[in-house]
Amino acid sequence: MPIRTATARWQGTLTEGSGTIATGKGGLQGNYSFKSRFEEGEGTNPEELIAAAHSGCFSMAFSKQLSDAGFPPNAVVTNANVHLDKTDAGMTVTRIDLVTTGDVPGIDEAQFQKLAEAAKAGCPISRLLSPGAEITLNATLQA
Repeated sequence: MPIRTATARWQGTLTEGSGTIATGKGGLQGNYSFKSRFEEGEGTNPEELIAAAHSGCFSMAFSKQLSDAGFPPNAVVTNANVHLDKTDAGMTVTRIDLVTTGDVPGIDEAQFQKLAEAAKAGCPISRLLSPGAEITLNATLQA
């Protein structure tokens, strides 16, 4: 399997500096700053990138679970909400809420929920993050 990379460059102090983040193949690039990370400034931040990675990984894992069970989805759309909180140990990602909607013909609600939970447990990014952060799941089957 290939090794994935990204690069970040920061210039200046924590609160007054700024930086850029880029994925190895150039698919994502963005500016970031103290304000974009800890306030509501323009640009991206590491937690947004974690949210993007987690929502992408989960959507693919859920699609595989559904297809393997005989229910190939028309679409799986996932939003990941990453909570960055101040703890005794410092700033910490404490929780990630996955909110997903699936357009999946022929599946019943119980099977949909079971496969969503299996995808959450099996997604490599969930497995990476779950020892340190609580991961919740709200899965909605599109009617």
